[in-house]
Amino acid sequence: MNKEKEVENYLNGELSEDESLKYEIAEELGLLDQVLENGWRSLSAKETGRIGGLMTRRKTNRSK
Repeated sequence: MNKEKEVENYLNGELSEDESLKYEIAEELGLLDQVLENGWRSLSAKETGRIGGLMTRRKTNRSK
């Protein structure tokens, strides 16, 4: 999905559960504005890894 379409879907609340979680975590980490303006590629590897790690942890906790 291209950046503009994904941002549009985010603003309209039309994302999958995984994508919504990714945006939620980005917001909690203070990275949402950067993602909305410049896309996910603007994040560092460290920031991206942190989001992925938190997503995995939350998914694991949900399934218990």
